[in-house]
Amino acid sequence: MTAPVPALARPARLRPGDRVAVVAPSGPVPGPALAAGLDVLRGWGLDPVVAPHVLDTHPDIGHLAGTDRDRARDLTEAWCDPTVAGVLCARGGYGAQRMVDLLDWTAIRAAGPKVFVGYSDVTALHEALAVRAGFAALHGPMPAVSVFADDPATRESLRATLFEPETVRVLGLGTARPLVPGRAAGVTLGGCVSLLAADLATPHARPSARGGLLLLEDVGEEPYRLDRILTQLLRSGWLDGVAGVALGSWAECGPYEEVRAVLADRLGGLGVPVVEELGFGHGPTALTVPLGLPAVLDADAGTLTVDVPALL
Repeated sequence: MTAPVPALARPARLRPGDRVAVVAPSGPVPGPALAAGLDVLRGWGLDPVVAPHVLDTHPDIGHLAGTDRDRARDLTEAWCDPTVAGVLCARGGYGAQRMVDLLDWTAIRAAGPKVFVGYSDVTALHEALAVRAGFAALHGPMPAVSVFADDPATRESLRATLFEPETVRVLGLGTARPLVPGRAAGVTLGGCVSLLAADLATPHARPSARGGLLLLEDVGEEPYRLDRILTQLLRSGWLDGVAGVALGSWAECGPYEEVRAVLADRLGGLGVPVVEELGFGHGPTALTVPLGLPAVLDADAGTLTVDVPALL
């Protein structure tokens, strides 16, 4: 039997004056949006530095921010720079899977855990950091995406997590409600469900979500595609023994009642608590949720409570 999802090593919290690197592991980054996000980070007292290839576009494949090797080099160098306290992804899109095996994992492990923030396509990197380095991470908003610029609650959730993590141990918006009632404990993992399914059977993939509290959300996946993705996770056995499921937003996935029907049908049979609309992902408010930490999911109360602060 696969061992339960383990708790991961936490990095140190950020402090005013800390240097943070912004990288682009996935899609092209819009310059004006990035500039606005950098201003917010400076307003928090941070010193953001933009990695050399963040504003690149791949010469032949327009949906990538630069070549795979350049994107991987930016992330490796940022992680291994002792003057950098945290690494923030500029945006998602697509491309992290193409460069994840080009990262210098020996050097990253030797450098130790650091604050790492992102979501969407960055789920591929969250999973790799967990499995290949044993490092916790943050499923949170990125400085070049619209929700970071537009939603004060989103920014405050990230700011508080980075600087005062003990103040944001109970997570959940007022929209949260039980899809399947109950309460469960486990270690948080997950993110963008299509990326989790795409990771199956790849080198160094997480073998199972057994014993974990699984976070799931996505964007632009119609109900039948969500059905296919969840069915693949079920048929593979990857969901066997999961302790509980927290569902985030399903932006541009079709009418929510249709999405909800698929979620209830595919996840209801697991026999574990499931909470819907907790408040993370691609929605109008994106709470920052720690990955790799022990926590308690209370579907009836609509909360996810981490046992320890996200950062030391």
